[in-house]
Amino acid sequence: MAGRNNLDLSDPISIKGTREFDAPRELVFRAFTDPKHLAQWWGPDGFTTTTSHFEFRPGGTWRFVMHGPDGRDYQNRITFDEIVPNERIAYHHGGGDDVEPVKFSQTVTFEDLGGGRTRIVWRGVFPNAEARDFVIKEYGADKGLVQTMARLAGYAATIGTA
Repeated sequence: MAGRNNLDLSDPISIKGTREFDAPRELVFRAFTDPKHLAQWWGPDGFTTTTSHFEFRPGGTWRFVMHGPDGRDYQNRITFDEIVPNERIAYHHGGGDDVEPVKFSQTVTFEDLGGGRTRIVWRGVFPNAEARDFVIKEYGADKGLVQTMARLAGYAATIGTA
């Protein structure tokens, strides 16, 4: 499965993506821990990301703008709920007047497969099926997750163990 994405939409209130990487778990995790790294891969194809605030700690927030290829800016705020280094990141995306009107919780797990390989699983859970269906229809969140995981894989291959 290395190099391939697996998307699971069988749960009507979640979007789950899985991908295996030919990169050590510590390296894949590190790509999530610094806005300089995140700017290189976060978001679907054609998007760029600009961070205005980043506190990678439980209770900390990440404020960023995703710039779409069509010129639209998407304001985002993530609050980190749990960080277990090299194993798990849990956060929630809070809708509000100053960000996109989307609320969900997300857990990203990092599994060491041995031999310098890693599996990550992203699971976003929405308040209800309508909210999940909205982000798929309006934002292409399902395809966006697949593209984001592929971009992360490409970036992880470039940063090596440095």
